[in-house]
Amino acid sequence: MGMLSLPGFLSCGKKKDFSLTSEKDAHSSDSDENSERGNWSNKGDYLLSMVGYAVGLGNVWRFPYLTYQNGGGAFLIPYTLMLALAGLPLFFMECSLGQFASQGPVSVWRVLPLFQGVGITMVIISTFVTIYYNVIIAYALYYLFASFQKVLPWSDCFSWADEFCSKTRIVSDCNTTLHGEIIHANYSFITSNNLTCMNGTINYKPVQFPSEQYWNKVALQRSSGLGETGNIVWYLALCLLLSWIIVGAALFKGIKSSGKVVYFTALFPYVILLILLVRGATLEGALDGIEYYIGRQSNITKLMEAEVWKDAATQIFYSLSVAWGGLVALSSYNKFHNNCYSDAIFVCVTNCVTSIFAGFAIFSILGHMAFVSERPVSEVVDSGFELAFVAYPEALSKLPVSPLWSFLFFFMLLLLGLDSQFASIETLTTTIQDIYPKMMRKLRIPITLGVCTLLFFLGLICVTQAGIYWVNLIDHFCAGWGILIAAVLEITGIVYIYGGNRFIEDIEMMIGKKSRLFWLWWRMCWFFITPVLLMAILVWSLVTFSRPSYGSVLYPDWGTAVGWCMIIFCVIWIPIVAIVKIAKAEGNLLQRIVSCCRPAANWGPYLECHRGERYSHIVDPKKEKEHEIPTVSAFVY
Repeated sequence: MGMLSLPGFLSCGKKKDFSLTSEKDAHSSDSDENSERGNWSNKGDYLLSMVGYAVGLGNVWRFPYLTYQNGGGAFLIPYTLMLALAGLPLFFMECSLGQFASQGPVSVWRVLPLFQGVGITMVIISTFVTIYYNVIIAYALYYLFASFQKVLPWSDCFSWADEFCSKTRIVSDCNTTLHGEIIHANYSFITSNNLTCMNGTINYKPVQFPSEQYWNKVALQRSSGLGETGNIVWYLALCLLLSWIIVGAALFKGIKSSGKVVYFTALFPYVILLILLVRGATLEGALDGIEYYIGRQSNITKLMEAEVWKDAATQIFYSLSVAWGGLVALSSYNKFHNNCYSDAIFVCVTNCVTSIFAGFAIFSILGHMAFVSERPVSEVVDSGFELAFVAYPEALSKLPVSPLWSFLFFFMLLLLGLDSQFASIETLTTTIQDIYPKMMRKLRIPITLGVCTLLFFLGLICVTQAGIYWVNLIDHFCAGWGILIAAVLEITGIVYIYGGNRFIEDIEMMIGKKSRLFWLWWRMCWFFITPVLLMAILVWSLVTFSRPSYGSVLYPDWGTAVGWCMIIFCVIWIPIVAIVKIAKAEGNLLQRIVSCCRPAANWGPYLECHRGERYSHIVDPKKEKEHEIPTVSAFVY
């Protein structure tokens, strides 16, 4: 009887509770090392979640475009260098930080209380991004459902089209020879008189392909600009609701449920990419598209242009999802001695290989489209929304059994978007869990569903007739400078204030002692190369700032002002939290600043058995929380 009243320690940090009334958090299980926060069920769950988070829509609709634009295969040189110099060092740092402390992107800043606002900035930016990212998933869902038709609705100019819609280019006028003289005439005159146009003199009418008009007139019901909000597009709103239901269902048990879903959402897109590549490679004109992508002879001289290196650095930075908070959040559920170094290498390499692989699948089919429509490849290639919802659907509509290929493509986009979205929402719920651990253990499912519901209603503005302008505006501002500012402060704070060498000692507590030669590269990057590159990208982005636009539609002044307000709202927490921390500290101003630049009393490994001599003095976060009244305004660690 006496034995049943005592908890027995089964392993490090894991208690066995024999009471019949104990509450079980869906986030944790009996096999977890950390029974309070929970751990990944196995290594595969974590790695696939990280791959799914890093590999997103940008790998398919941005990287191939940048490659052909910046010298073809030659672009892989700066891309690989930027991966090694900027992407991987930050990725490894964030994975190590989250795993060491077992805390999310806000609470992990116990390491440097003065910079805790950086974590809040990451979470707010992730919130903005989740709002519009799920709208893009809703677009993919709409096109997915539209593919269940014998004839794709954007394959021809149907009743919704106007006089500018055409599947082929329409000649407007040209030069011809009449009675021995060269004249300029419209095409109707030339055809009626059985004349022929002289080579190089043909002018074409401005026409739009059916897929472009379908995207604007049917799918989006796009208004004339940001100021014309119009109505909510009901079928997009339903698709948005469905996408949030899918996300909520996958996350209702946190990492325990999402870690299983990603086995499908992270892996199946590779199957589809392979299918599209094999199909595309068998089509006429595919070789022209691939040569345009990689280049028959790569343009090495492009490497002399600063713009190419900026594009490479920017693509790596955003593609790996560093400084969004998600890497810290996902890594915080690892077991303490997990090899985060090899994980970082694996995920980063997988991400980059996926981008290159996707380029072949995309350009092989675009090459066929150029061949069929008798246009150069450069005229059918685009990036972003225009590639995913205009150019590629147009190309797929020209294939035999086009609904099948369309279904596969949009199903792939759906899966690529979903697993990135899973990690973003997990970032938000992890932050809530770290601030309100007891409440989250009891109410995880209602809180997760509540977050999804709130974000659904916030996203309704993005499925109005002006919705695409709002999506583009949030992407233009929030997913740009705010992330760069957070990244610069993150690496500066950890390396120069907390101490790069101290951080390396923390990592060695997890992965074991390494040689000085092993750390030489990481020290070079963390102490100098990576911060300089990030600052250069940030300054370049600010200097080359241009007013946001969507296609030929420029945003009004008030729209640009709203964008600036969003980014200010995201980063303003950095100075606000710093001021609050300094005000609450003791001593004169200098002493307060110095105090806030030291790790908090409870900074260190979450579980006592992992702390060793270096962290034997720290305040137990579990005991500390018993005496706290957690509030958002208090910025609880």
